Amino acid sequence: MAMNRSGIVIVDYDPQWPSTFDAAGDKLVRLLGGGVVEISHVGSTSIPGLCAKPKIDVDVVLYAEEAIPAGIEILERSGYTFHGNKYNDGMWAFTTGRGSFGERVYLCGPGNITHQKRILFRDYLRTHPDEAAIYGGLKRRLAAEASDDWDYYTSGKGPYVASIVRKAVAALNGSPEVFLRESD
Repeated sequence: MAMNRSGIVIVDYDPQWPSTFDAAGDKLVRLLGGGVVEISHVGSTSIPGLCAKPKIDVDVVLYAEEAIPAGIEILERSGYTFHGNKYNDGMWAFTTGRGSFGERVYLCGPGNITHQKRILFRDYLRTHPDEAAIYGGLKRRLAAEASDDWDYYTSGKGPYVASIVRKAVAALNGSPEVFLRESD
């Protein structure tokens, strides 16, 4: 069921999202060629059972930071809307579609901390459905309150996302402070 009290649309999990990601990833590999080291399905659409905006989030890791300008040029020429590096974290954002629909693609170099946190978050929620359910409830509440204010929606999720990343890091090595001190 879609929630559309604001311009932010949240829908129930769609089992077609993994195949939608596969098609997006295949297209990105064709466009970016040998510069791609890794393509990852991230964000809520990558977590089975979790409600989400129907926008597929894709992280593309390139072989080197120096490859990013060429990647930006290729994606812009291919019709992706460029949004820059909004958070100054080495994640260069692009979108297709409009609002809550389409794709959000991020280019980054190897070892990018934001990319690593997204993978930790995704993997933790995939194996902890109780936490995914809490996150889903938070997303629905924030979308209803946001009145089309994307910054409100995104910042409202921040503390919960950070807590999950800390739990994921702790589950891996027992010392989230080390990882988070290096990455924050």
